[in-house]
Amino acid sequence: MKDNNKAKPINSIKCVFPIKSVNEGLSRMIVAAFISQLDPTVSELADMKTVISEAVTNCIVHAYRDVTDKTSAFIYISGEYYTDGRVIIRIKDKGVGIENIKQAREPLFTTDCENERSGMGFTIMENFTDKLRVYSKKGRGTTVVLEKRIGL
Repeated sequence: MKDNNKAKPINSIKCVFPIKSVNEGLSRMIVAAFISQLDPTVSELADMKTVISEAVTNCIVHAYRDVTDKTSAFIYISGEYYTDGRVIIRIKDKGVGIENIKQAREPLFTTDCENERSGMGFTIMENFTDKLRVYSKKGRGTTVVLEKRIGL
C-alpha cells in the first residue's frame, strides 16, 4: 500500500567545483541561496552556512591531502528540499576516505594536528543539523549528508 503522506521534493541542486579554499565561501552562498526559497530564519540560515563550511573545509583540508595535482580534485554538492520543510544536502569528495568514521566523529579528533585543527567539524555539523550521516571508503572518498527542517 502506497503512503500518500510522504513529502515530495520541491527543488534540487547540483554543483561541482575545484578544491580551492576560496570555494568554501562559494559553497555557503550557493546553499544559502538555494534554501532561501524556504524563507528560513536568520538562525536556520546561519546554521546551514556553518555546516556547509565545515563539510567543504573537511574536503579541502583532509580528502585530498596526499594529492599533488589538485587540478583534478573536486567537491560535489547536491541537495533537495521537500514539501515538509526538510532540506538534505550532500557534500562528496573522491579523496582518501575516512579510515574510522566513528573515531573521526569524536570531538577534538583530527588527522591534521600540525596545522592546529580543532577536530570539531563533525561535532558542529551534528549539533547544527537534525541528522548527519557520513559514508566513506578508504581510497574512494567520503559523502556527508546533512539534513535539517526549515521553517517548522
